[in-house]
Amino acid sequence: MPAIPLLRSEELFGKAREILIEHSGGYYRLRVTHSNKLILTK
Repeated sequence: MPAIPLLRSEELFGKAREILIEHSGGYYRLRVTHSNKLILTK
């Protein structure tokens, strides 16, 4: 079974609290909440 790629949130966000992800022509917003949880919205 192939390994699942691992990306650390620090690599994705840097110093930002949110990023945009483009997927199949749409955009998704991934953000870190004040309680340090991740929320993905379209």
